[in-house]
Amino acid sequence: MADRTLQTTAPGGKPAGRRPFDLKRQTGFSEIAWFCLFVLYAPIAVLIVFSFNDNRSVTLWTEFSLRWYRSALNNQGIQNAAMISLQVGAVATLVSTFFATLAALATTRNERFRGEGLVYAVINQPLMIPEIVTAVATLALFALIKQLTGVGGIGYLMLAHTVFCIPFAYMPIRARLEDMNLTLEQAAADLYATPLQVFRRITLPLMMPGIVAGAMLAFVVSFDDVIITLMVAGPGETTLPIYIFGQMRRGITPETNAVSTLIVLLSVVLVALLFFFGKRRR
Repeated sequence: MADRTLQTTAPGGKPAGRRPFDLKRQTGFSEIAWFCLFVLYAPIAVLIVFSFNDNRSVTLWTEFSLRWYRSALNNQGIQNAAMISLQVGAVATLVSTFFATLAALATTRNERFRGEGLVYAVINQPLMIPEIVTAVATLALFALIKQLTGVGGIGYLMLAHTVFCIPFAYMPIRARLEDMNLTLEQAAADLYATPLQVFRRITLPLMMPGIVAGAMLAFVVSFDDVIITLMVAGPGETTLPIYIFGQMRRGITPETNAVSTLIVLLSVVLVALLFFFGKRRR
């Protein structure tokens, strides 16, 4: 196998060491990177630009206008769908982050145990199984429960979102705990702090950036879910992504672009807050 390091020579002709292989210095790396960024962000840029188009067409520009934003904000269907998405996302975020935090503490603050790999697999199950399979299985289970109990409502949708959001919240929280040194927690215990005091004063503040990151990731995943929501949601439980999906069947309009742009703006705000919060914690 060809050597992937470069030999350098120090003054006097003696080898000075090897420079490690750097992918960024390879031929064509910059071009490929810029191409990937263009393919990734160009569609979003087009969507945002044409959301300000006065024409109803999403491909023919006429003049700048905010009419479609006013139309979207005054649309009762969009308002109701957005409110349902926020309610479901908030509940799913809070509950999934709580259980993800407990799971992360149990798998990082205890000695390794038999079956730990199985626990990881169970927690990350929604990430490994195709979403359509999870959606069909969830629909069948909830249909059986409704048949046996006669209980319905939006709680089933919230429960479904909570379950598949847990692994998304779990990953950053667990990563944060694994990066934390146990020295401060051990020192607090040596100073006769109770386990609850150690957790409240040491562990929780240090792991808070991971909790916030997990909560934001869980909220975004819940807010834009389509497949599971489409299967589980009942009458009057249309979320914003499902509403947009239904509108697209009748043709894409600048109003759809405006709503999508607002969702992009929400995502950018969440990422900015996460960055700012993490910087302050450091």
